[in-house]
Amino acid sequence: MANENNLPQDDNLTADPNHVAGEMAENADGEVNDPNMTATGAPQPQASRTDAELADLKDKYLRLAAEFENYKRRTTKERIDLFKTANQELMTALLPVLDDVERARTATATTTDATAVRDALDIVQNKLNKTLQQKGLTLMEAKGGDFDADLHEAITQIPAPSDDLKGKIVDVVEQGYYLGDKVIRHAKVVLGQ
Repeated sequence: MANENNLPQDDNLTADPNHVAGEMAENADGEVNDPNMTATGAPQPQASRTDAELADLKDKYLRLAAEFENYKRRTTKERIDLFKTANQELMTALLPVLDDVERARTATATTTDATAVRDALDIVQNKLNKTLQQKGLTLMEAKGGDFDADLHEAITQIPAPSDDLKGKIVDVVEQGYYLGDKVIRHAKVVLGQ
């Protein structure tokens, strides 16, 4: 037989007889020794890659948060500018009506004729109604119709003047208006019972 003393020695076999393959060896202090680990316990090759990914994701997050803040600031400013512009457009459209009110006051200041004052008011009211209709304002037709709680506000009930007006709107105390399709003021109505 061959001499056992002449066999080549394997370094792994002489390190620790209790060590099982695939397990990490512990030193005398009970700490795990792994040649691929750093002092902090993180693997060396993956640590730099993980730190780079973390820094990249952090940068993306900060840029996204800054971009979102800029978006919120920009849309808020645009909304305020839009409201200012909308009011400016309406006010510009109402200036001729205001001029007509001033002319009517001047023309009827010295007159005692009630029909002249009434005519001046009718002209101004027609012009104002026309201007507001061009801007999307529509009068709500309520008198004689059915009561709808989404459109009307019932103030009181009175005995119906005729049988066909029972449960219907007898009188309109304050007109209701639409702006486009939206109700901007409910009609205040009197119901017949």
